[in-house]
Amino acid sequence: MKLLLDTHTFLWFIDDNPKLSETALALLEGDHELLLSIVSLWEIAIKFSIGKLALPEPYITFIPKQLSQNIIEVLPIRLDHLGVVSTLPFHHRDPFDRLLVAQAFIEKIPVISIDDTLDRYLIERLW
Repeated sequence: MKLLLDTHTFLWFIDDNPKLSETALALLEGDHELLLSIVSLWEIAIKFSIGKLALPEPYITFIPKQLSQNIIEVLPIRLDHLGVVSTLPFHHRDPFDRLLVAQAFIEKIPVISIDDTLDRYLIERLW
């Protein structure tokens, strides 16, 4: 099964953070195809550059290493994803999360996220 990781899910997973639920951890460590949106990587880069997120190494070396070590594929942004973003109701104002919702909808894959606001959209959220 393919699974789309929310940004915090990816960060908590690579950090062994106890905030990650048992269900989420089991899914991440299971035999699933893990996907991380390029929008999450953009969000991490922005937060790192403005000092809102600390990483143990420079972004340019740390992130590719984590993606490789954890066998996580990057999901690109396509025009059909953006088309869905343009029609989504504003249950969520965060542009990064709105694009994740659109990608999950188009790709027909669940999102692993603690954010229960995502439940207001027509996608599956696992936690």
